[in-house]
Amino acid sequence: MTKSCEALEPRVYVACLAAYNAGRLHGAWIAVEDEEQVWEAIRAMLKASPIAGAEEYAIHDYENFGGVEIAEYASIAKVVAIADFLRERGELGALVLAELGGDLDAAAQALDDQYHGCFDSLEEAFEALTEETVEIPEALRLYIDYEAMARDARLNGEVFTVETAPGAVHVFWSR
Repeated sequence: MTKSCEALEPRVYVACLAAYNAGRLHGAWIAVEDEEQVWEAIRAMLKASPIAGAEEYAIHDYENFGGVEIAEYASIAKVVAIADFLRERGELGALVLAELGGDLDAAAQALDDQYHGCFDSLEEAFEALTEETVEIPEALRLYIDYEAMARDARLNGEVFTVETAPGAVHVFWSR
């Protein structure tokens, strides 16, 4: 289930708030590799500030987080944890993490315990599940409404999906 994702090399733009409040732009793009490396880069950026004694910073931009939002005052530990998760879990992990509002524990649980597979559609997933678990008499096959099953399961919160490409719908059981 894990996938390396070299394309996701997360970076944050950290701005000096003392300079920002004085009407000057001062900050740095920082690769998010590990917590100590990020802190060293923040300290170096603040030390080079045009405002003497600058101490406060904020994340004013970010890139390569696969759709996951990074808050302006997110803790560096959380930003590093998200970056590590994305490198470990790849594109699918990024989409699941974004779908679940940035909750790392919920995203890991979904990927490890709730993943059902990749299908052309949610309807196809329900057709496969039904055929795997129930002996369907040939005379009844045409009466099964997989579209309604998929719609109801989605509306009831029993499943969620993420799409990585057209016809590549990843299905997760919510319960």
